Amino acid sequence: MTWLDWGALALFFICWLGYAPILKAISRRGGSLNADMVHVRSVWMTAMTHRELKLVDSQLMGHSINSASFFASTNLLLIAAVAGILFGGETALRGFAAVGAENVPLKMLEAKLALVLVCLTRGFLDFIWALRQMNYTLALIGAAPEVHHKTDRKAFADAAGQLLNPALAAFSQGVRGYYFALAAAAWLFGPVWLAMGVVSAFSLLIYRQEASPAARAIRNARRLLDG
Repeated sequence: MTWLDWGALALFFICWLGYAPILKAISRRGGSLNADMVHVRSVWMTAMTHRELKLVDSQLMGHSINSASFFASTNLLLIAAVAGILFGGETALRGFAAVGAENVPLKMLEAKLALVLVCLTRGFLDFIWALRQMNYTLALIGAAPEVHHKTDRKAFADAAGQLLNPALAAFSQGVRGYYFALAAAAWLFGPVWLAMGVVSAFSLLIYRQEASPAARAIRNARRLLDG
């Protein structure tokens, strides 16, 4: 590996592992889509405890579970494809290299594919954890007190929100894994491509959290809910 490879790889890990802390620091100043959604989901759980029928809430959770299941299944297929090449022996690696990486040594090719595999595997684990927590949240929705019951609704809503928010945060982290897996795949074309890929992925993610139309809409909705 050249110094360019090491530098691009260091940039990749700084952006990949440092994304969450950097976003948290940014959100302290002006907010972010994820931070606003934490508040919106907490309001949702509070409203859920005051509804006589929880059918709408359970259906919404069902849609979220289906989405996480779809992404987890797709992720598993991608992991199988990359692992099949990486662990398929020299023939599989040479066959893959013939597509567009003829000048890359096999050991270097293994390292590049391993980076893609690590990103996908971490994303898959995030999706699995998100699914488990979503199912736990669904159980809490089913166990929510009836309107005439004297249970502390605010405390129950807070407990449900404390479960739902990490679940969907894990789902977001799993989706984020796709961005960085694509950036890692750019390393197949060289270290400059890896650096460009990770900067592009990181910038796009920050933009969507801070300045995208969706982020502005959620921010406005949060202000209305606060009001």
